[in-house]
Amino acid sequence: MTGKVTVITGASSGIGAALATRLGEKGHDLVLAARREDKLNQVASHVKTKALVVRTDVTRRNEVERLRDLAIKEYGHVDVWVNNAGRGITRPVMNLTDSDLDEIIAVVLKSVVYGMQAIIPHFQERGEGHLINVSSFLGRVPLVSHRSVYSAAKSGVNVLTANARMDLLAKYPHVHVSLVMPGTVETDFHRIAETPFRPVAGERLGSMIVESADEVAGKIASLIEHPVPEVYTNPSMSDLVQRYYQDVGKFEENMTRRTTPN
Repeated sequence: MTGKVTVITGASSGIGAALATRLGEKGHDLVLAARREDKLNQVASHVKTKALVVRTDVTRRNEVERLRDLAIKEYGHVDVWVNNAGRGITRPVMNLTDSDLDEIIAVVLKSVVYGMQAIIPHFQERGEGHLINVSSFLGRVPLVSHRSVYSAAKSGVNVLTANARMDLLAKYPHVHVSLVMPGTVETDFHRIAETPFRPVAGERLGSMIVESADEVAGKIASLIEHPVPEVYTNPSMSDLVQRYYQDVGKFEENMTRRTTPN
């Protein structure tokens, strides 16, 4: 993996910061993007390889395109692009406002489209590259109702990732498009989303174990070495997906019984 150039959005904390550390240890040259430049600089200072810091608001197309241009100017090319930026919100469907909808769709979904449209032409020109979109298990199985619009936006990420992969497959077989679906991870996500609890890595939530950001970063690093279309970072997720789609109504009924007090 030595010599690869990787762009990571949302690199100022959580999974993005952990991935920067992991890939730096593997010899990647990095481009780290987020809105918090001071936090990016802190991450870059601990990376073992070269790391270019680019303050970027991924909800603005021109800034995402600038990120791509600066990465190519600095290194000559990009091998891997990780769309990791995002944020959550704690809001059931009936309480969503126009502002809630606009913000989450912009940060979670539109930013991914901007990243894809910015970097895929570069990969096509080179005939190779790897796009990785970090989604969420909630985009596949929406079992947490107060994550309503977040789950909906991540579902959109899942679909657009699959569509892009299908579009590229025949003519560009060495341009890989992957989707990563973490479960509950111990990061700042829950504080920013005003979640009433703070999950701790290693604790059990139903049938799933809370993951650390570094554990998820390790799965993404392995994905870069061995590209596949989709990765569930938690081993129990595949079983839950099967149960969900076999009988959605029954699945929801069982989940409601578990979470509703007697």
